Amino acid sequence: MENENQEKKKKTQFNIISGDPTQGDGSYGVGTINLDNVTPVIVDPEAGEVHIDMGAMHARSKVERRVRFKYSKEEMADARLYWIVWVVTERGEKGPYYAGIGACEMRISREDRRIRPGYKSMPEHVNHMDKALKHHVIVDNMDEKSRGILKDFLQNERPEIWANTREEVKAKLEA
Repeated sequence: MENENQEKKKKTQFNIISGDPTQGDGSYGVGTINLDNVTPVIVDPEAGEVHIDMGAMHARSKVERRVRFKYSKEEMADARLYWIVWVVTERGEKGPYYAGIGACEMRISREDRRIRPGYKSMPEHVNHMDKALKHHVIVDNMDEKSRGILKDFLQNERPEIWANTREEVKAKLEA
């Protein structure tokens, strides 16, 4: 039994770290993902609000706290809709710009309970964050109102970044 526990500890686990620990030398730590340029943005279309919540990086945003997530979206038909949007920024010749965006649906019950039921698809969150890191724009799954709220937030929060953003990204938020 003790031997099995030691064997589990020896295995390399997936780490999320800041910066480049190997400084390009190809040693231990290669294959880690740098999330320095990813910002989780929470869109609440019902309230018309948007805010940045870094807790969402570890599924601990303000709206996710005290929620037990279920696997079935159908069970959450009357729940409140939120969007967690993974926004990736990069630095180009003209300065920083919005490079990738991945929007993911989340529904949380309106019930007044200590632990409320909710729905989110973890595979969707991981895949959309990965695609945003690769400079894809995934906002087709958002409703028009939510997409407009997100666009206004990105435009007004940092106008200099919006000015440098590719037309493809802006067009996807317009559609």
